Amino acid sequence: MNVISPLATGRRRFLALALLAGSCLAIDPAFAFKLDAPPKVAFIYAASVNDGGWNEAIDKGRKAVEDQLGVPVAVTENIPEDATKLRAAIDLYVKRGFNVIVGTTYGYSAPIAEAAKAYPNVAFLNASGTTNGANLESFYARTYQGWYLAGIAAADATKTKTIGMLGGFPVGVINWDINAFAQGARSVDPSINTIAVFTNSWWDPVKEGQVSEAILDQKADVIATDLSAASALDAAEKRGAKSFGYQIDMSAAAPKGIQTSVVFRWDRYLVPTIKHIIDGDWTPQEYGAFAGIETGVVDLAPYGPSVSDATKAKIEAAKQAMIAGKLDPFQGPLKKQDGSEAVKAGDKVSDEALWNMDYFVEGITGTMPAAAAQ
Repeated sequence: MNVISPLATGRRRFLALALLAGSCLAIDPAFAFKLDAPPKVAFIYAASVNDGGWNEAIDKGRKAVEDQLGVPVAVTENIPEDATKLRAAIDLYVKRGFNVIVGTTYGYSAPIAEAAKAYPNVAFLNASGTTNGANLESFYARTYQGWYLAGIAAADATKTKTIGMLGGFPVGVINWDINAFAQGARSVDPSINTIAVFTNSWWDPVKEGQVSEAILDQKADVIATDLSAASALDAAEKRGAKSFGYQIDMSAAAPKGIQTSVVFRWDRYLVPTIKHIIDGDWTPQEYGAFAGIETGVVDLAPYGPSVSDATKAKIEAAKQAMIAGKLDPFQGPLKKQDGSEAVKAGDKVSDEALWNMDYFVEGITGTMPAAAAQ
């Protein structure tokens, strides 16, 4: 691959995240990783850091590392998900004495794993990666928890009892976001219908705006996007509809209709993790880091002007129940869109099943392509 659009800056990572739990190297927790020289940190991005979503969210974490830990931090942008080009960038950084390297996309997984083997004295982190090892940890977040909370706000915002959500492709981490959004809304009002549409692209602002319009034409009055562009929110704003953003605070695109955005706060992971690396007491998690709502890595942006105090209280109560382990967005009994059983009463979806989620839940209108199971 020679060129990657801003969308792909990490969004193609989703195509194999289901492999995360099964593609890891054994790690002996008795041996913490230790740097053999003063820390120098480098971040490598597949496209521009100003992509309006994924990279921009990670770069905020990068700035926090620089500000809070006071260590040298370098940045390289526009290194595509190409093994040769990425390895060349890593080799150059290592030659210059950088010993903590942060990748930012699923597509870096294999070459970073090879680099970690070649440079055992360098610590590697990779956002949404699929590989882990003695000096390598991949990391992601339980975004479905944030979307369940957003669904509660959507239920209070809709008057037509029809809401909509855009996703890129039918892969596990998109499906769980859509399903959780619908589940959150139906926890308030079981009669609410969620229209789900896949754009079959990770970055197509024009198409996303058009899809948003089409959903609104079906009497939806709330639009949520699971993509990096804000065009779906802009379309909703022009129609007087409510909206929800993703990855970063997208309120600038819809200052009147925005309810909130499900956001990444990667500083909550990157700062303490890199500090552990510097302190010499870092042991990569065997199956990677999968941060939940309790960590603050996945969170909600400030609420929009139309969100009531009562709605905020409902959301906070649900959030605290999640943190306490008393609420799971996919706890049973849970039915699939076709009425069959997805989760038995008293059970919840396992992490393995989350990564492989290939169905819509009850209350969603939309087609789940066969590709979801791939």
